[in-house]
Amino acid sequence: MRVEAVAASLSWIPSASVAGLLRRGFDLRLSHYDDPPPDALTDVGDVHALREADAFRFANVLVAWAEFDDARRATSAGYLPDSGLVMGSTTVRLGPLGVTFRATSLPTLRPDPELGGDAVRVVQTVGGRTGVPIPRPVPDPPYVQWAAPTVWTTLAVTLRADGTTAVELAGASAFPRHWVYGTDGHLELKSGMTDQEAWESHSFGARTPWGAHDSPTLVVAAETALEREMSTRVMRGGVCPVVQRLAAGEVLVRQGEPGTALFVLLDGVLTVDVDGAVVAELGPGAVVGERAVLEGGVRTSTLVARTPVRIAVAAADALDLDRLRDLAAGHRREVTG
Repeated sequence: MRVEAVAASLSWIPSASVAGLLRRGFDLRLSHYDDPPPDALTDVGDVHALREADAFRFANVLVAWAEFDDARRATSAGYLPDSGLVMGSTTVRLGPLGVTFRATSLPTLRPDPELGGDAVRVVQTVGGRTGVPIPRPVPDPPYVQWAAPTVWTTLAVTLRADGTTAVELAGASAFPRHWVYGTDGHLELKSGMTDQEAWESHSFGARTPWGAHDSPTLVVAAETALEREMSTRVMRGGVCPVVQRLAAGEVLVRQGEPGTALFVLLDGVLTVDVDGAVVAELGPGAVVGERAVLEGGVRTSTLVARTPVRIAVAAADALDLDRLRDLAAGHRREVTG
């Protein structure tokens, strides 16, 4: 029996996610932030179409197969031709003029498939560097880097004899944002936070998978499509939201306190505490605080930063209350508010 599966990650730069010197180019519109990728990918062709539209920075497309014998034991596995890196480009604009810098692609890394009884795990690492130089000091030899830091993702797909499959984000660079699409084509996982400073300081040479050092990444489940829609409206609407930063361990809101603001989690992970018990963890794109807006202005949970976070704060009068009610109905299973 033969089992095949396709998974992918898209790596992109969300709105207002860049800081320091790198941000100046975005503020001057020499470069651009990316719109959120789609909720689903139909096939590999969708990835290439998005690349042509300059909709992401790079993609990891993992197309794997496995063979099982009549006793459901894995006998062999491998990669199909569409598997590999889909690297974008960077266009720097000065007025009406634009210069496109082709990225540098690094060799695709594919360890031998892991055959174990009735399952196979297939792993693939892809990445590279933007063609635009980013000169900067770094804390390790040679203490100065001219080339841009390396970006990458490591995807793993498990194929089982019963035909089921599962995808993992096994490692990734600390920047930019990485979205992972499962073998059914739908958005399934996200990197939980970005760390531009760590990426600029350490993602070169031996501190990359091509130097035998991958970086585990904090992975969170994808939020709902409705949350993605609402977070995009908040960030791209007519009123620019206030962006707030919290250190790990800081409290955003406390249960029982008054409050009428809605929050969009831009980066990092929040824990949701109800009556002293953690009931959920939320990642980038999550919309929180809607129940206080709709149900009398009292917070129904305590929200604590598990990691450093960035939060967009939206005023209640700028919200679509009907969509907010739909969101609140879906959130009752987590009792968030």
